Amino acid sequence: MREQDFIPVGYKKSVQSGKVTWQSPSNIALVKYWGKKENQIPANPSVSFTLKNCKTITTLEFQKKETRGEDFDFELFFEGNKKDDFKPKITKFFERIEKYSPFLKDYKLIIQTENTFPHSSGIASSASGMSALALCLMSLEKQLNPELTEDYFLKKASFLARLGSGSACRSIEGELIEWGKHESTAGSSDLFGIKYPYKVHEVFKTYQDTILLVDKGQKQVSSTLGHNLMHGHPFAEARFEQAHANLEKLQVVFETGNLPDFINIVESEALSLHAMMMSSEPYFILMKPNTLEIINKIWQYRETTGVPVCFTLDAGANVHVLYPEEHKEEVLAFIKNELVAYCEKGQYICDSIGKGAEKL
Repeated sequence: MREQDFIPVGYKKSVQSGKVTWQSPSNIALVKYWGKKENQIPANPSVSFTLKNCKTITTLEFQKKETRGEDFDFELFFEGNKKDDFKPKITKFFERIEKYSPFLKDYKLIIQTENTFPHSSGIASSASGMSALALCLMSLEKQLNPELTEDYFLKKASFLARLGSGSACRSIEGELIEWGKHESTAGSSDLFGIKYPYKVHEVFKTYQDTILLVDKGQKQVSSTLGHNLMHGHPFAEARFEQAHANLEKLQVVFETGNLPDFINIVESEALSLHAMMMSSEPYFILMKPNTLEIINKIWQYRETTGVPVCFTLDAGANVHVLYPEEHKEEVLAFIKNELVAYCEKGQYICDSIGKGAEKL
């Protein structure tokens, strides 16, 4: 599909008021995207596990105004409290999507949102939050134009979510989602995420992700700034080629369930992401000493036990511990006995692979 396909040519119905609620999960990238072009287009493709428990629940109430407004008219509440400091981000999102959702200025909107994971826990809430809001807006568009197909609905929701937060386009569906044009993936697109279209071994359908909260503080460098530092980065082109190559390798891994190769690719991707940050100008380090302690402990444990546990990282200090469900009991014991000591206040979140967003 092309960008123009998401611009409505008119609406079949008039809708005066209503209310809709969606819950949408976060996700964790296995092949990372770092660097983006204009309009939230990724510099390289990525693939992610959709999570099950870490999600945002968003309710959108809408009331049609007597006359169309000049500005966006909305109120925002986070966990029951009015959050005016969140409004600039939502306003920017609305500005980006107005061309594709031209009804926005026709309505007074009330957005109520909450997360199932602790605020400032270091879990990226932009993916779950922006995808949940995009789905709510698509539910309103579906009322205005009931003929929308489910496939179009989901693709456009992913397309809109991407304009709020790039990784949000990977949170609409599950379990494996690919985003970004890749020559070996049929139907892949820079505009929206797609369900991974090839055979996936059973082991990956119940994978576990335990998130170790090393540092719950706000990131020193925003993701937007970090992405922008890839422009002119001396190693950018090699990194983009690496991501394409790793996606190619993962096709065989996902089909065969080859866990040693999965571990090599996923850990290499995590370290490559942070290597790009450390070699940009200006350079920065988001890992903390305890991040490295955990990584070394995981390597030692894997070598001595043979348990196929590995780590990945987002653009932050927290560690996602990935492992097959059949090893859940022993890995959780290892986390409690050896890794919790490196977590802020001993906190961690148990999650697993999920099916995607759900209308409530």
